Amino acid sequence: MWIAENWKDYEVLDCRKGEKLERWGDFLLVRPDPQVIWETPKACRGWDRPNGHYRRSKKGGGEWDFFQLPDQWQIRYGSLVFHLKPFSFKHTGLFPEQAVNWDWCQSRIRQAGRPIKVLNLFAYTGGATLAAAAAGASVTHVDASKGMVGWAKENAASSGLSDRPIRWLVDDCIKFVEREIRRGNHYDAIVMDPPSYGRGPKGEIWKIEDAIHPLIRLCAQLLSPEPLFFLINSYTTGLAPSVLTYMLSVELKDKKGQVDAQEIGLPVSSSGLILPCGASARWECL
Repeated sequence: MWIAENWKDYEVLDCRKGEKLERWGDFLLVRPDPQVIWETPKACRGWDRPNGHYRRSKKGGGEWDFFQLPDQWQIRYGSLVFHLKPFSFKHTGLFPEQAVNWDWCQSRIRQAGRPIKVLNLFAYTGGATLAAAAAGASVTHVDASKGMVGWAKENAASSGLSDRPIRWLVDDCIKFVEREIRRGNHYDAIVMDPPSYGRGPKGEIWKIEDAIHPLIRLCAQLLSPEPLFFLINSYTTGLAPSVLTYMLSVELKDKKGQVDAQEIGLPVSSSGLILPCGASARWECL
């Protein structure tokens, strides 16, 4: 398992009975987590006095209860600064477990010793974009949500990266990739963090089980003659690391590289255990 263990402004304090207690900077949040199927005693007093608690509804969805929580605040990961705010469906605008992939991407980019062009698909609020740009890459950031792209720009500005070569695009990822193929454009590295289900800006439906392999096949055509890496992340339970490995291995079999895939996770302070948070697959050149 790849573990995001270098955080200082974030930690999972405890998890039990379908929920996790997290520290985001100076604030404590309780949020649901479907992986937490065990019921153990509460190991932290924070359970009884969080600043925010997202409660699921039996009818679907849910809502927040807030207790002295600001509308927006910031946390840092190294030199990167992220704006946080709780919004619908329990999210805060950041997936902290992805830090383990940000570190890996940065190390590959810095070790390359040459200019690197990165394509970040389903780029959300820009964690991978900021990490790649801070490491010296030029980045094309693509997400179907105008709000998320705006949020990512704010994070870049707060991280001192506004002057870096980043293209910010609001677009359907599949249609963008298809256009890039027709234009003859190429990238040295590709990152994608697709949702399990979603809609594009014009109502296009995305279901990861149906669309992920065809998209990988398309993206393989965008890789430059000297590709550096291809990273896929998945939160969908049915897409095990071995499934991600197989898809990348099949579509990149003509490239000189290797694939490794693992679960990714976050350490739990109270127990020393690791909370699983999905899976990632990494292809890198040899």
